[in-house]
Amino acid sequence: MKKILIFIFCFSAISLSAQKTMAYKSGEWLKFRIHYGIFNASFATLKLESEKLDTVPVYHVIGKGRTTGLAKIFFKVDDTYESYFGRYDNKPYRFIRKIDEGGYTKDIEIDFDYEEDKALLTDNKNKKKFDFEIHDNVQDLLSAAYYLRNNFSVEELVINESIVMDMLFDDDGMYQFKLKFLGKEVVKTKYGKVECLKFRPYVQSGRIFKEQESLTLWVSNDLNKIPIRIKADLAVGSIKADLDGYNGLKNQFKIIMD
Repeated sequence: MKKILIFIFCFSAISLSAQKTMAYKSGEWLKFRIHYGIFNASFATLKLESEKLDTVPVYHVIGKGRTTGLAKIFFKVDDTYESYFGRYDNKPYRFIRKIDEGGYTKDIEIDFDYEEDKALLTDNKNKKKFDFEIHDNVQDLLSAAYYLRNNFSVEELVINESIVMDMLFDDDGMYQFKLKFLGKEVVKTKYGKVECLKFRPYVQSGRIFKEQESLTLWVSNDLNKIPIRIKADLAVGSIKADLDGYNGLKNQFKIIMD
């Protein structure tokens, strides 16, 4: 389970929308049940609220993930991710990552300064600070997902072609995120059948994932563009996350009626 929740939060809201109507609103809440083999390994949630950061109107999204049941005995995960991104420009202004994954811990904050084209990363655990050069189109781990929901057209997607964008969410510096479109597919869920857009996020192969293309993502092909399912082939075993609950959606959630 180590570091798997980072991808749940990253891709949990990634989607592409042609409409001018916002794909989300303040009060949106999503819950995912994560399965590791036969175990219900953990739950992850995302909650979105409207706030002000200093004088800037922002959305504040909080992502939480925790192991439950038997999985908690073997490997404890307690992760929190937060992002403050502009309500009108979708730029990230602050990002927080506090994780405890089987004893592996991180506690970092990133403040984005677009006047100076710099991001200040504060490592609270190790009492260190780092500066990174940024540009206006950079995103953090969570803001990237909400940005994609409103800024790309489904009609412009081409099967097997990819979207590329820069993200900053760790002390490793800027990360180039790549997402390949695979087409449309109907997915059977606890709510019924849902038509989805299918994507292949590229990940780093090695210790966690078998290959760069080990992760697959399905998002609803409606005005909300919420995640429905995520699957990953790990170096050991496999993992699946399914939408398990939702509230406060901006638009109607489309279910295919038989």
